Amino acid sequence: MSLLLVLTAFSVIASALVSGVFLTFSDFVMRSLDRTQREGGVEAMQIINREVFATLFMALLIGMSLLSLVLVWFTWPQAGGALAAPDRLLVLSGSVIYLVLVFAVTLIGNVPLNIKLDRISHTSADTAAFWSATFYPRWTMFNHIRTFGAGAASVCFLLACLVPAAA
Repeated sequence: MSLLLVLTAFSVIASALVSGVFLTFSDFVMRSLDRTQREGGVEAMQIINREVFATLFMALLIGMSLLSLVLVWFTWPQAGGALAAPDRLLVLSGSVIYLVLVFAVTLIGNVPLNIKLDRISHTSADTAAFWSATFYPRWTMFNHIRTFGAGAASVCFLLACLVPAAA
């Protein structure tokens, strides 16, 4: 069994788990927070954003970003011909999808919104307006993108494990 296959198999599971957490937020957590009294939903999201740093989820989110870079490195040098092999092309595709639709969207979209939310008092009238007009719709939209990205990456990695390996 090759190292590339082992890393790709791990990537199937890790990216699927990341997608599942994102799906949970997109499917019902954010809607539930939005339906609370605004102060409660804002405070809960502030706490979630602080607590997430010490979780297995964060290790998977960041770990998959690093692993995706490794997988790009493993597959990109093969551009002389082997890149066209289905397994390597799928690994490369899954890695790029993860890096762009999960990691980059997190850094460019969700994190700045989390920082803004964290800096304001959950009891102020401005916070309720920020939540309703900006945070909730934008954060959720970015999270939908991340959910799709992690899921699509997982599918690419799974398919790469199932097709015949490149020589």
